[in-house]
Amino acid sequence: MAGTKRTGTPRITPRNAKNAVAVAKVIGPAVAPVLLPFMAKAAASLRGMRDTRRAHKLGVPVDDLAKFTGKGATLHARIAGLTGELTELRDSDQDFVEESRTTLVQLTSAVRAAERMPAPRRKFVHRAVSNELDLLERRLLHKLGL
Repeated sequence: MAGTKRTGTPRITPRNAKNAVAVAKVIGPAVAPVLLPFMAKAAASLRGMRDTRRAHKLGVPVDDLAKFTGKGATLHARIAGLTGELTELRDSDQDFVEESRTTLVQLTSAVRAAERMPAPRRKFVHRAVSNELDLLERRLLHKLGL
């Protein structure tokens, strides 16, 4: 056996797979009622952890996560955040707020339209929207005095 190399992990062979299926058929009906609630609870916990992580990454509450889906979810979340921040400036700089809201509506439309584009064009649109949002965020921070 000079030419064979063992890695320590068992190989999956048709015979091993057939044996595993046979054991599952025999043991499965007896164990399934006991394990099913634990498996369901584990699946729900994993789903909750994944949703929490994704919401944190997007910067939105978990309850609002369903609003931001698709390839442009991050951009939609940024747009929603900026829209909320503009309400703070509503009284102090009405022209800036109106101009920014118009821009955000256009950017939202661009992100939605990009969902149906081929990947290279979609990425180009997403970069352009992201750059425009960066500029708008800088202007907003300047208006807020930060």
